[in-house]
Amino acid sequence: MPVTDEAIGKIKAMIVSGELRPGSRLPKEADLAERLGLSRNSLREAVKALSLIRVLDVRQGDGTYVTSLEPDLLLDVLGFAVDFHQDDTVLEFLEVRRILEPAAAAMAARAMSDEDIAALGAVLESLRDDATLDELIDNDLRFHRGIAAGSGNTVLCSLIDGISGPTARARIWRGLTEEGAVERTRQQHRAIYEAIAHRSPDVAHAWATVHVAGVEHWLRDTLGAAGSALG
Repeated sequence: MPVTDEAIGKIKAMIVSGELRPGSRLPKEADLAERLGLSRNSLREAVKALSLIRVLDVRQGDGTYVTSLEPDLLLDVLGFAVDFHQDDTVLEFLEVRRILEPAAAAMAARAMSDEDIAALGAVLESLRDDATLDELIDNDLRFHRGIAAGSGNTVLCSLIDGISGPTARARIWRGLTEEGAVERTRQQHRAIYEAIAHRSPDVAHAWATVHVAGVEHWLRDTLGAAGSALG
């Protein structure tokens, strides 16, 4: 095992065991390196790697701390990574959304408070009939984030938020090119909302599946047609 990976593993073990808790300050570099049986250089590289994925926070002149370890912080790197993927790779993100979002909708139908359901309905009502495509996409993101948050599962919410970037671009593309896509999106959002409001998990799951699968199928057909044209 490379020495840096070994160092990362040892720091991780300290966090998992509870010896280092969220917000804790790490011991001084020399003391920690001696304690873990590591060179200061390998420890330094491990700290750098763990800071990149938001496990550690290096504060210049103050020390190194364990972050809050909240899911939205740790999974933020996922959103950064997926932004580099384009073209047919987006299909894989849509496939993941087709698994996660229906589950979130079903969970929201069970767990979402009446106040949050009302707020979700207000998101739908705030979209004007003459809304621009940018306004539609913004409303779409707010709607889906509201459902993910309403699931009550912070990890699921963070995962959905993390993969929203490239799939949002696909939705913009569809809205610009496919006739009736905007109105169909609004109707499906309404159906998902009503299922959640009526506390119908199975119906919410079904409509969310239809909604995400529609974008996936459209993109698959569009990329296939483009490939055929180039061939």
